[in-house]
Amino acid sequence: MKKFLRYISPLAPDDSGACSVLYELGGITVICDAGGCAGNVCGFDEPRWFTKKSALFSAGLRDMDAILGRDDRLVAKLALAQQQLERDFTAIVGTPVPAVIATDYKALERMAEKKTGVPCITVQTDGTKLYDKGEEEAYLRLFKTFAKEKLPTRKGTAAVIGATPLDTGFITADTIVSQIKAEGFEEVKCIGFDSGLDEVKNISRFEKIFVISPAGIRAGNYLKDNFSLDVEVHGCPLPGEYTDKLKDLRTGGRTLIIHQQMTANAVRDIIGDSTCGTFFMLDKTAAQEGDFHIKDEEDLAEKAKGFDLIIADISLKRALPEYKGEWFDLPHFAVSGRTFQ
Repeated sequence: MKKFLRYISPLAPDDSGACSVLYELGGITVICDAGGCAGNVCGFDEPRWFTKKSALFSAGLRDMDAILGRDDRLVAKLALAQQQLERDFTAIVGTPVPAVIATDYKALERMAEKKTGVPCITVQTDGTKLYDKGEEEAYLRLFKTFAKEKLPTRKGTAAVIGATPLDTGFITADTIVSQIKAEGFEEVKCIGFDSGLDEVKNISRFEKIFVISPAGIRAGNYLKDNFSLDVEVHGCPLPGEYTDKLKDLRTGGRTLIIHQQMTANAVRDIIGDSTCGTFFMLDKTAAQEGDFHIKDEEDLAEKAKGFDLIIADISLKRALPEYKGEWFDLPHFAVSGRTFQ
């Protein structure tokens, strides 16, 4: 009961994070479930569902098929979908059911590739972790599968890892691209966000790789180790009008910012001395002294004591009924399903 939520909505789970990374890459994504998990992803955790098409399916297995691990039926459905859609790859995203019955993802991957004739990646999420863990795994699997060789570097180019609606609160990459370009780059691509699989395959051509959420750090380190790319952690861009409001904010006393680490860092860069807290991954290389991880609602209530101003998604305020300080709203889609637009 330690993680029981009384006041705030469930945070986006790891399978939603994996689907968010894969959404625009042009593959066939299958959520390995009996029906319910795909509804959560499409209905609550993916705002692009209403503006951009994606081949995202539920395995639609009957209860006994799922429980008994009838992988052959899943692969047969996947092969039929590939026959009709002819995509460049397929992906299978885990949920609690395959985790409980110990599905052999490696075998499932080989079966799918043999049947469809295209690469298959499996993301071993289990629906019990948070969205950033699923994103982290999906990014890593993508680069390990599709980035094969070091290409000649193209000057003035930058790629961004860690940009999804769940992390950024945007449903397009326009704001991120324009702000990175303003730093002196002619071409900027956000991996999986207004870009396709080619940018994953050709990631080694970019002069600079920016990581704007902790979910992209492992993938960034993989690219640095294997292709000697110039990888840098970067604050997550914010809308211009929101930045202006932050600059006008009076921040006397102690200030707490709650969001994913790189968004919180971007806010801190604007307002100055403050502390970052997050329900999600806290990376030591991106954190400052005093930043902390929040385990649950009780932990939030305890750690929020003594702060005069909190900058966080307004939905979190319900979990702090005794808090008497000021509150400045900072939307976080993975927390409340609210975007900046």
